[in-house]
Amino acid sequence: MAVSPIIICLLSLIGYGSSHPSPPPRGCSVDVDPPYRVLCDLESVWGVVLEAVACSGGVTSLVLAVLLLVKLRSISDPARRSGLGPLLLLLGTLLGLFTISLAFLVGKNQALCVVRRAFWGPLFALCFSSLLVQGVRLRRLVAGKLSPTGSTLAALGLALALVQGIISAEWVLLTVVREGHPACEYPPLDFALTCSYTLGLLLIAMGLSLGVVLCGGELAGEGGGGGEEDREGESEKRRWKCNAVWLFLSSLASALLWVAWLGFYLYGSQALRGKGKRGGGQKEKVLDEPALAVALVIQGWILLLLHAIPETHLCLRKPPQTNTQDFFDTSNTSPPPHFGDDLPAHSHRPFPENQAFSMEEHSATLRSGTYHGSHGSARPGIAFRGQVYQPTEMALVMNGGTMPTAPINYTGRRLW
Repeated sequence: MAVSPIIICLLSLIGYGSSHPSPPPRGCSVDVDPPYRVLCDLESVWGVVLEAVACSGGVTSLVLAVLLLVKLRSISDPARRSGLGPLLLLLGTLLGLFTISLAFLVGKNQALCVVRRAFWGPLFALCFSSLLVQGVRLRRLVAGKLSPTGSTLAALGLALALVQGIISAEWVLLTVVREGHPACEYPPLDFALTCSYTLGLLLIAMGLSLGVVLCGGELAGEGGGGGEEDREGESEKRRWKCNAVWLFLSSLASALLWVAWLGFYLYGSQALRGKGKRGGGQKEKVLDEPALAVALVIQGWILLLLHAIPETHLCLRKPPQTNTQDFFDTSNTSPPPHFGDDLPAHSHRPFPENQAFSMEEHSATLRSGTYHGSHGSARPGIAFRGQVYQPTEMALVMNGGTMPTAPINYTGRRLW
């Protein structure tokens, strides 16, 4: 009977050891729930690295957005100011894109899966609609037309992304609410098909930017060549084509990423999932959801490096100064020069030295119609009063208001 308490104590210790949770990995505390330990697990470093890259992308997007808002009043050119609306919309979307990528790293539950399925498509649609409206803006600017305002372009981008939001909301409501399927269980093909509209926006943006790069000169109206205004128009067109090149590169890189991601998600993931089922399901757990998180982070940094940062630089850069002088601009008036301070010492009294031009030489000049310079050279001049009779007011008064006639050999002004 004395052995029974010992057996009961050993069984209780075994039961406690079997029910005790596994120790946390290196870098995580005991208070961190197991689904979120991938964010602090230093043994599998990829989760921590991906989290750091996503957070740095979100901070960069936020800094660029604040910088544009601070410098908003300094941008006075309407053509450059019109690109701020789509650019701010893109930066706000990238901040949400980097944030939602963390939801694909942690474990699955019903709420997180609904968030993933509901926000994946609309966030990408906002990014690609921002690229599309930028392509529309650049097409009009290269053609020499006025661009819509930034608020109009941002509203157009929101309207285009709203369609994808409706598609994603209907997909979640039909599969989760109406049919009662778990939110974390869905075929990969359905997930890819719901993003087909988003992929269409990306292809249209890439086509618009490529058209501006290749055919931008043909889109402009016919104009005369050789003028100063034409040269300024050509330089402006080259600057807008530079924006279009960055837009095309970002769209092309995004399209290549989407082709690679869809190929892996639809075909490569199924093969790995089949091997994981035969090997105990470990491959499915490791490679299914993190692949979506990697695609989100790479896509965000592509748009940051190839579009948002160059577009911000081109918007905030000061326009080049033109060579033409505006004679009616009185904003930069300089004080009148002090001529007395600039005269040299030997030319303090220039008038006594230059009195050789006497009245007799003036009369001879008027008769001959020539002018003798200071170096002895003679050149023809205009005989202002030598051969044309010009009566004075006194002559008109003394002749009773009639025009007196002058003799043929009249050489100067005389009073009749």
